[in-house]
Amino acid sequence: MKVIETKDIIETVSEMCIRANHYLSDDMKLALNNSVNSEKSELGKKILNQLQENLDIADKEQIPICQDTGMAVFFVELGQEVHIEGGLLSDAINEGVRKGYTEGYLRKSVVGDPIERVNTKDNTPAIIHYDIVAGDGLKITLAPKGFGSENMSRVFMLKPADGIEGVKEAILTAVKDAGPNACPPMVVGVGIGGTFEKSALMAKQALTREFSARPTISWVKDLEDEMLEKINKLGIGPGGLGGTTTALAVNINTFATHIAGLPVAINICCHVNRHITRTL
Repeated sequence: MKVIETKDIIETVSEMCIRANHYLSDDMKLALNNSVNSEKSELGKKILNQLQENLDIADKEQIPICQDTGMAVFFVELGQEVHIEGGLLSDAINEGVRKGYTEGYLRKSVVGDPIERVNTKDNTPAIIHYDIVAGDGLKITLAPKGFGSENMSRVFMLKPADGIEGVKEAILTAVKDAGPNACPPMVVGVGIGGTFEKSALMAKQALTREFSARPTISWVKDLEDEMLEKINKLGIGPGGLGGTTTALAVNINTFATHIAGLPVAINICCHVNRHITRTL
């Protein structure tokens, strides 16, 4: 039985919050760099270069890469051979968010009640998704999610007869409707299958997948490639001002579903698509 202290979790989560909001992940940095070279529109190239400049300034001045430092969303893989000491795991994660967002001078964007809307002033509570796995590790992935892109999310409860063409139409509809509001170039996370809530969770988690980690299911890989090509032909472009780089990637997750359903969720993220992982 491996023992992990909550104090170590708090420090780790605090560091993750600060780093994820100040530095672009390596896969996103590479995708953005490549997009500058592939973009056909001169205005599009200009916007992409401005985004690069913004990243350089954020690095040099130690300021967030986006002013919306998001709601802290966590995917936690907890090994069943792990024992947490010093308090509850959820409390430790929230304390880490509180510490990171306060000490890192990150914008606090969470209101405690969706109607009364009083700011909690420390960006808690976080959204935490748990998965109990084999082993004695604790893997924590943080994805700070801004709501310019989050508000563009969609769930389509398709009929089985709609098939793959219905899935394609749902993805394109969501991206078209999002237009410039999702701060393109965007990353499009898609969840296909499961239930209403499972498809949405898969779409959100798909955004954290490294671009180099391609699907092992051939039709899923082909669908990612086809959707990326079609999305980039929509002409929305960087900043929504036109061009050939509307999306940097389309990441798709799938799961078993009911004989009577075909849930499809689309969760879009802006060009920063923040995500960071630590293992204790």
